[in-house]
Amino acid sequence: MNELTNDLGFAGPRRPGDTGRRVAILTAGQQIAAMAEERSANPQIDVADLLRILFKWKWLILGAMAAGAALALVVTMLSTRVYRSTVTLDINTAPVEIMAAEKGFQPRIRNEDQFLQTEYGLLRSRSLATRVAKTLNLADDPRFVSPTVPPDRRELAATFRLMRGLQVEPVRGSHLVHLYYQDVDPNRAPRIANAFAEGFIASTAEQRYNATAYARSFLQTRLTATREKLEASERQLVNYAQQQGIVQLDRGDAGTASSARAGDGPTSNGGDTLSAQSLTALNAALSSAISDRIAAEQRYRQAVANPTANEVLQSAAVQSLRTDRDKLEADYRERLSTFQPDYPEMVSLKNRIAQIDQSIAHETRDMAASLHSAYLAALGREAELRKQVDQYRGQVLDLRNRGIEYTILQREVDTNRVLYDALLQRFKEIGIVGGLGESDAAIVDSALPSYSPFEPRPFRNLLIGVAGGLALGLAIAFIIEFIDDTIKTPEDVDEKLHLPVLGMVPRMGKAQSMTAELASPRSQVAEAYYSVTSALQLNSNDGNPRSILVTSSRPGEGKSSTSLALAQNFARVGRTVLLIDADLRKPSFSSATAGEKGLSRLLTSADALQPHVVQSNITGLSLLPSGPIPPNPAELLVTNRISVIVDEATRHFEVVIVDAPPVLGLADAPILSSICEATLVVIEAGSIRRTVARAAMSRLLAAGARIAGVVLTKYNPKTTGYGYGYGYGYGYGTRENAEAKPSLMLDIAS
Repeated sequence: MNELTNDLGFAGPRRPGDTGRRVAILTAGQQIAAMAEERSANPQIDVADLLRILFKWKWLILGAMAAGAALALVVTMLSTRVYRSTVTLDINTAPVEIMAAEKGFQPRIRNEDQFLQTEYGLLRSRSLATRVAKTLNLADDPRFVSPTVPPDRRELAATFRLMRGLQVEPVRGSHLVHLYYQDVDPNRAPRIANAFAEGFIASTAEQRYNATAYARSFLQTRLTATREKLEASERQLVNYAQQQGIVQLDRGDAGTASSARAGDGPTSNGGDTLSAQSLTALNAALSSAISDRIAAEQRYRQAVANPTANEVLQSAAVQSLRTDRDKLEADYRERLSTFQPDYPEMVSLKNRIAQIDQSIAHETRDMAASLHSAYLAALGREAELRKQVDQYRGQVLDLRNRGIEYTILQREVDTNRVLYDALLQRFKEIGIVGGLGESDAAIVDSALPSYSPFEPRPFRNLLIGVAGGLALGLAIAFIIEFIDDTIKTPEDVDEKLHLPVLGMVPRMGKAQSMTAELASPRSQVAEAYYSVTSALQLNSNDGNPRSILVTSSRPGEGKSSTSLALAQNFARVGRTVLLIDADLRKPSFSSATAGEKGLSRLLTSADALQPHVVQSNITGLSLLPSGPIPPNPAELLVTNRISVIVDEATRHFEVVIVDAPPVLGLADAPILSSICEATLVVIEAGSIRRTVARAAMSRLLAAGARIAGVVLTKYNPKTTGYGYGYGYGYGYGTRENAEAKPSLMLDIAS
């Protein structure tokens, strides 16, 4: 807050009697500083400022828009007529592909978006454009390719022109795509567009055919090499079998992978050789002989140990004898109840039973001998088979030792055969695929001739021209505003200098004079200075400051006119006012006694103030002229004499207004500002740059000036963008109706 207070001019040496006024001015300065801090902390876009800039530069913006529209019309009239034809394609993203034989037809899964982007790239490719150029023979068409192009570059020139004229536009949310082609010939445009579509479909089919052709060629080469390798391995296997005497027998499914796995040569357990098969058969026969021998031995031993064994009882002869004996035994017992045992008939029956028992015993002995013979035969057969098995086992073991190499060769043959069969099957499948499948694209709508030009489009070009002119005009206006950092508006004073604006004095016309304007109380200039006077009166709690310094950054900004106006206004409200012309180099006010009396005389002498004061024709207003021009004004002002003069003036007059020289380049204004209660800075609107104004403020603040505010002179509301209802003179008459009054000024130099 202290820094902001210093920036606003509320620091510097104190003078006796101005404490109350300083406090009041400091309070106002604190409020202004707080507002500046709030604006810097919360920057916002000022719509009113934007509107001001637009209104200020409206003719520039409108002129740029008109120039843009005119340029668009000229371009439209001079542009070549271009015609456009359209072809619509449907790109299929799921073509049919033939897979393995057991799977049949299946759709190929792929990334749809990636596939479509690839197809769009193929439509824009140089190879497709070259194909179209060759199909339509555009390289030899002088209306399409300039005759000045060398023959070896005509085809390339036609290709690049086709690529420039083609536009690929996918239809969002579908598989459709529009092909646009632009050409100066309305009849050639549809032919080229259709050629692009047909060429794309044909190139896709050729690409698929070339891919299958390459695959067939590759598989054919592999088949030939695999077949030769298979034949060589089979030949090597047969030669080795002949050399080693190996006879390999097929099982009826030879040549298949299953047979190769089931019997894998002489070393396998399958037994595909003669010795192995014989050993297998003898093993089976030996097992059967062993079973027969065990069964025959068991029957024989049972028959010897138990004559009534099943084997004996099952004999037909024994069963017949036992049946006869049972009948005789029954008859004997039946007759025994009637006859005695020694009865001849009973004895005869008894003898017949005994004979039958002898016959049964004889049959039993014969059966046992037969079983023994069968047992011996089975035992001999087993021994013979066991001998043969041992013999063939040795042969098989020897064959296995010799068949290790045979097995290796056999496995190589089987492997080569499996590879050959797989390649042959794939070769057949690719041969079928090359002739089947649907196309990736199809033409939905063919291109038709267009009889109205696609370009130029007057309405669009006009809109572009107007929009471009508007953008250019706005850019120029804002660039000028950005580059131009002069103080033009009250907002500029507030934002760039952080000082309050006490009033804005409008610019006068060439036929107007300041004396006449100030003499008319109802003129716009007089009203503006009345507002400045009111602002100064409200600047402190005790009313207006007793001593007021009026200065500017450079000459010609209206500081002397401002001093005169303020002096007149204070005098008209009943105050006693002394106007001091402190510009000892170029005085602005003159009087009859200026050559003898004045400020320069007072500075070089100890005279009293009153003899040098000149009374004006306005009641209450007096003038202290500058006096004779001294050779060294700064040396006169740097003494303490000027403070004594100002103190004496404030004792005799209620308001003392000091018209000081400009700040920059001179030391007078900073010295005078340090002894006055308030300093009023006059700035010409649109003339003083921010850096110059800040330099002037810095010099005043360094000298201890207390800046009360800024008066913006020569202000034109229309040129600064405030022409929409902001101005002066509301409700007053014209200047010609105002009463003219004589002025105390004999000459106004600035």
